[in-house]
Amino acid sequence: MKSIILREIKSFFGSPIGYLVIAIFLISNGLFLWVFEGDYNILNTGYADLTPFFTLTPWILIFLIPAVTMRSFSDERKQGTLELLLTKPLSIWQIVNGKFLGSFFLIILAIIPTFIYVKVISSLGSPEGNIDMGSTIGSYFGLLFLIASYSAIGIFTSTLSENQIVAFIIAVFICFLFYFGFEGLASLVPGQSNIISAFGMQDHFKSMSRGVIDTRDVIYFLSISVLFLSFTVYQLKSFKA
Repeated sequence: MKSIILREIKSFFGSPIGYLVIAIFLISNGLFLWVFEGDYNILNTGYADLTPFFTLTPWILIFLIPAVTMRSFSDERKQGTLELLLTKPLSIWQIVNGKFLGSFFLIILAIIPTFIYVKVISSLGSPEGNIDMGSTIGSYFGLLFLIASYSAIGIFTSTLSENQIVAFIIAVFICFLFYFGFEGLASLVPGQSNIISAFGMQDHFKSMSRGVIDTRDVIYFLSISVLFLSFTVYQLKSFKA
């Protein structure tokens, strides 16, 4: 599995893809948080916290992660190398996990530079250092689980078509459905809003953003990740058969 992970990372940084993903993520976040006027501008909120960043980032990742994962298996199918990959002395689970972890680590590399935001916000606080670290740490943990879930969805959709654009569009739709769809549906059914919203990622991400790591939220995100990775394994087994 290690060879698959290294192969994925090398392929990302052997072309402009890896650098482009990190640059787009940091530039888009930076512009909305510090330059553009609007609800996401930290300097205009009057509060020394990173709530705008953790509100904006899941939406950027809805498009960014599918762009990273869309080539995972669709490219293998298009080039005819999938059959060769499946004949390697690795289980299908190892291949899938290798692809998944390669994409996951790339997005984590894009997240790491944002730690400087914590230092900047802390220095802007009154008094200096007046920042809710519990909420900030919880939100970063929430992002990790959100990235894992998005990546698993993207890996799965890359098995559905040889066309990377089709895989990208399907992944964006499913990620959007899980992050915002259930929340939107809950607003239409007031009596059952809590039950319906609990099926969506946004509800669990917000829960972790409060600074409390609830096992229910962790289990939810892990379940979504394992579910879509299982779908991927099932799909690949059908190709192997």
